[in-house]
Amino acid sequence: MSDHPKMPSRRQFQLGLGAAAAAVSLAPGLARAQSARSANLAMIGEPQSLDPMASTADLVSIIVQHIYESLYTFDAGWNVKPMLAADMPAISADGKLYTIPLRKGVKLHNGREMDSEDVVASLKRWLAMTARGKALSADIASLAAKDASTVEIALKSVQPALLAHLGLPSGFAGIMAKESIADTLTQFIGTGPYKFVERKPDQYVVLTRFDDYAARSEAPSGYAGKREAKIAELRFIPVPNANTRVEGVIAGQYHFADQLPVESSKKVTGAANARAVLTMPYGFPYFPTNTKQGPFADLKVRQAFQMCLNDEEIMLAGFGDPKFFALAAEHFPKGSPFYSEAGKDCYNKADAAGAKKLLAQTKYDGTPIRILNSKQYDFHNRMALVMAEQMKEAGFKVQLDVVDWATLIQRRGDPALWDIYVTHSAFLPEPMLTPPQMGDGAPGWWKTPAKDAALAAFNGETDPAKRGALWGAVQQVIYDEVPYVRPGNFAALLGTSARMKDFTPMPWPSFWNVDLTA
Repeated sequence: MSDHPKMPSRRQFQLGLGAAAAAVSLAPGLARAQSARSANLAMIGEPQSLDPMASTADLVSIIVQHIYESLYTFDAGWNVKPMLAADMPAISADGKLYTIPLRKGVKLHNGREMDSEDVVASLKRWLAMTARGKALSADIASLAAKDASTVEIALKSVQPALLAHLGLPSGFAGIMAKESIADTLTQFIGTGPYKFVERKPDQYVVLTRFDDYAARSEAPSGYAGKREAKIAELRFIPVPNANTRVEGVIAGQYHFADQLPVESSKKVTGAANARAVLTMPYGFPYFPTNTKQGPFADLKVRQAFQMCLNDEEIMLAGFGDPKFFALAAEHFPKGSPFYSEAGKDCYNKADAAGAKKLLAQTKYDGTPIRILNSKQYDFHNRMALVMAEQMKEAGFKVQLDVVDWATLIQRRGDPALWDIYVTHSAFLPEPMLTPPQMGDGAPGWWKTPAKDAALAAFNGETDPAKRGALWGAVQQVIYDEVPYVRPGNFAALLGTSARMKDFTPMPWPSFWNVDLTA
C-alpha cells in the first residue's frame, strides 16, 4: 500500500463519480430481425479499423481476433502455445534461428489453404506497420518460407520475447491471405472461427461462423487449444454510453456488455437476466506523456507531473471503491519473476508544493497541458478530471480534451495534438508486450540512452531468472524519465446475459466456445 493514504475530499469524490443515468436505446443495427443464434455484443464504441495491425486499441483486438489468428497464442496460465504453428519452434543453439512448422489443412476464409507465403507476407507487413514489429525488425536478419509448411526467422541477436510478441492480440501478427494484403485492407480474410460479413459504421460489425474452420485438437485453455464457433453470428454494436450498456444487458437487449462502471456491479448482479463478471486484478490504467514535443519534452516538467499526483485519489475517482482497485508501485505483482520495488520512492508522492518548486526550475511558460481522454471508457474521464485538479495545484495550466475513443486513437499518433493521454492495459506476463511505449515509435516517442541500455541488457538475457533481476533497472528508468505514469491496478466489470454459457473472462473477451441457451 501507499505511504500517502490521503483520501479524496467529498468534492473530488463526487467529481469522479458523478454520472447521470442514460436511457437505453437499441442500436440501429438491432432493428432488423435476428436469429436466436445471434449474439448482440455491446462494445464501448466504433472500432477504428478491422485491420489487426493498424491499432493497439482493445476494441479492435476484441473483434478481429475472431477473424485472424496468429502463429502462437497464450493459454490460461499465459504460457506461449502454438495456434497456426504446428508446434513450438526449433531454436538453434545460439538462440538466433527459429524454424516454425505450420499446420496443414488450415483454410482461409476465401477457401484456399494457408501456406508459408501467407505467413511470411503477413509477418513482413506486421514488422513494417506496428510499433512492436518495428522494434523487432531491427534485430531480424531474415524472414523466409523454407517450404510450403515451414517458416524460418533468423535474428541478429537473441530475442527472448519473440514468440510472445507474435501471440499478443493487441496490434497483433494476425495471418491473412497474401492476396488481401494492402496498405489499407479492403478485404478481411483470415483463418479464424468467424469470418467478416458486414460493417455499418456506428451500427454494427457482423461476423458469421466459418464452416470450414480448422480447429486445434487440444482442450481449450485461455486463447489456446480448440476453438468452436457455437454461436452462428456475432454482432458487435458500438454503445458509447456506459449506462446504456448497463441497462441494455440488464434488459436482455445485449448478450454481452464491455467495460461497465464498477459501481454498477450490485445492480447487474441483482438482475434476473444478467450476470456480473468481475476480474481482479484485470489490468492497470496509465498516462503516456509526449516526450517528443511540447512542454513534456522537458524531463523536469514530466517529473513535476509525476510528483504532484495523488494516485489514490485518481484511482478512487476512476473506480469508486477500494475493492475495485489496488495501489501498487511495482509493475508486476509478488510471485512474478519481474516483481521489483525499483523507483517506488517516486510513486504516489502527492506533493503539489514540491512539484511546483520543480516546475519553477524549468522553462514551462503556462502553456496548457492537453489531457486527451474519452468518456467511452468512463473511468478514463473520471481519472482525468481529478488528475487535472491535482496538476492545477502544482502550477500547471490544464486543458481537458474529451473525444470519442476512435478520435483519441487517431490523435495520439500526432505529437502536436496532446501532452498526456489516458489509456489502460491488461496484465500480461512479458514486460515487452505492454505498454507499447516499451518499444520505439509508440505514441509518446520515448527513446533515450538510459532506456536503450536497460532494455538491451534485459532483452539480451535468455535465462528467465536473470531476466527477472534485470527488469528492476528498466522499471527504475521508467520512474526516472516518466514516459508514462501507472497509478495502480484495477478490476474490470463485464456484463453477460444469463443465457450466455461458458463465457470465460479474459483481457480481450472472445466468443468462440461460448453458447447461448434458448
